[in-house]
Amino acid sequence: RLPVHVPRFHPTARKPERETPVVMVNQTHARHILIKINELTSEDDAHRVIAQIRERIAKGADFAETAKGMSEDASANNGGDLGWLSPGDTVPEFERAMEALMPGQMSQPVQTQFGWHLIQVMERRTQDVSLDRHRHSARQAIRNRKADMIMQEWLQQLRDQTYVEYRTEDS
Repeated sequence: RLPVHVPRFHPTARKPERETPVVMVNQTHARHILIKINELTSEDDAHRVIAQIRERIAKGADFAETAKGMSEDASANNGGDLGWLSPGDTVPEFERAMEALMPGQMSQPVQTQFGWHLIQVMERRTQDVSLDRHRHSARQAIRNRKADMIMQEWLQQLRDQTYVEYRTEDS
């Protein structure tokens, strides 16, 4: 009989990881300036302000500095920088306008549900986002599991607090 080598699992050995499918997406690094429409600012007023801002930038004002002083968005502190955006990260009107721009180009005023924007594309890249998607799905699974546990606990509390009296026709 020939000796047969049987591989044994060692407790410290790493299990082979599942291969995550590669997901390549075109991303855009963009910044914007937002003028919101609200009780104090009408749609026409917001459009007039954003058009004036665009004219000022077109004449040489710095986009980032103007965003810091004028934008009504949380990104204003960062000069309007939105970071790298993947398809679907923004509302459709914003995304369409952004996709039509070349790096370095600034949009005409763009209206969305949030108000009037000026968008400037800084650069584009194709990026593997498979790890990000994997992390997102893991977070979502944990969130769903926690939500289910909370729902079950709440239902149990309702059952515990409920008083049910059974009566028969005789009593």
